[in-house]
Amino acid sequence: MSTSPHRSGDLEGRRILVVDDDPTVAEVAGTYLSAAGFVVDRAADGGEALRRLAALAPDLVVLDVMLPDIDGIETCRRIRAAGDTAVLMLTARTSQDDRIIGLEAGADDYLTKPFSPRELVLRVQSVLRRTTLAAPIDAPIVCGGYRVDPAARIATYEGSELNLTAREFDLLEYLARRPGQAFDRARLLQAVWGWSIGDLSTVTVHVRRLREKIEPDPTEPRHLVTVWGVGYRFDPTGSPPSEVRPE
Repeated sequence: MSTSPHRSGDLEGRRILVVDDDPTVAEVAGTYLSAAGFVVDRAADGGEALRRLAALAPDLVVLDVMLPDIDGIETCRRIRAAGDTAVLMLTARTSQDDRIIGLEAGADDYLTKPFSPRELVLRVQSVLRRTTLAAPIDAPIVCGGYRVDPAARIATYEGSELNLTAREFDLLEYLARRPGQAFDRARLLQAVWGWSIGDLSTVTVHVRRLREKIEPDPTEPRHLVTVWGVGYRFDPTGSPPSEVRPE
């Protein structure tokens, strides 16, 4: 069986910024990503990463958590504040809390060290397909006060644009297409992230972040509600407060 990185024609030429202060990790990651058809740049710390982000406009940043100068979590927050560049975090920490912190900072995915370089390539390809490839041209979804435009990748609530990351938009679009239906976290992980296996807390974190942007009061959600014992449901008209409690 071949062990060479899989090249994907729809993604070749995409620019990846690898940020890691370990030259061996950066070299291995860069070699495999280059072999898969990506244009790879490197940075050794958070400050250099932010400068290269502004200068190069990469499609995705592979970002180590433990960095000198500005750590990976703060770097991720600044990347997210600057735009919607996809971020895949690398972490040597294995606790769920550490992964959740990365997701809350705005990461689209994470990979735990030590990692398989082939898995890194596959994760990068998966994130890029989800976040940067052109979406099919679909009619806008209008439900309640929400309008979700898949072609323009713009969502509004009562006429005001919602400042969503690519993954938050995907989650809202999926739910808005199916108002009133309850989905468990495994189903959402498969449908929105494309993962058949993964950390279900990824969904929990993104639901929390999405609520902060689409709910008038995120502490008492009326639209993206928890269905206890099942998962989540999108109610564009607003559920009675007695029905819902934030998770």
